[in-house]
Amino acid sequence: MIRAELTKIRTLRSTFWVFLATFALCVGLGFLIGLSFRNIADAGADSLFASFYAVTLGQIALVVFGVFVISSEYSSGTIHASLAATPRRGRFFLAKLAATTPVVLVLSLVTIVSMFFAARAGLGPRAVPFDARGVAGATVYLTLICLFATGVATMLRSAAGSLAILLPLLFLGSQGLGNIPKVKTITQYLPDQTAWVIMHLTGPPGSAQFERPYGPWTGLALTALWTLAALLGGYAVLRKRDV
Repeated sequence: MIRAELTKIRTLRSTFWVFLATFALCVGLGFLIGLSFRNIADAGADSLFASFYAVTLGQIALVVFGVFVISSEYSSGTIHASLAATPRRGRFFLAKLAATTPVVLVLSLVTIVSMFFAARAGLGPRAVPFDARGVAGATVYLTLICLFATGVATMLRSAAGSLAILLPLLFLGSQGLGNIPKVKTITQYLPDQTAWVIMHLTGPPGSAQFERPYGPWTGLALTALWTLAALLGGYAVLRKRDV
């Protein structure tokens, strides 16, 4: 069953391009952002910020992949054959997640490590030592946000509808409106924002604009809870609704 799901991922026409886009965006932007920080006076405290900021844009492609993993079943009509072969919908959904998770985890690890060293190359003399916690956190975050997108797409059963919600949520709501102090009290708990602490994308303690009321691992745990909620919601819809 898992092998069948891996075959679907491999034969999905968008998979190669989405993975390539994820890698290229993160690594390319990582280098350019590092380069832009190289000559900024007193930017030493921002070097880790520059090393990880590309994740906020590079995640777009993985969010799209997470949506397509399940929505392609509905758009192509293969969901009928999939559920006929695996009538127990819980097993079908778990097999899809079991096939998707390790693939995305490996891609995320390779991408984040490459991005970090590309950013170091761009930063030059302002480069910082390898940050294992930040790399691990960013890797787990990319994996979780992809699975979060899969959960949302399973609930909505539509690529267009899912992306119409996810992209504004992740980029307009949290990163745009999230800079407004009064709005930030809510947006700082959105799924992407909660992982910012471990990726050094928030300011130091006392920075009123970006400071979070939780630590790095707590923030990542909140992202995991968002993902779990989305996947449980997706399973509930898949189990109860007709195809």
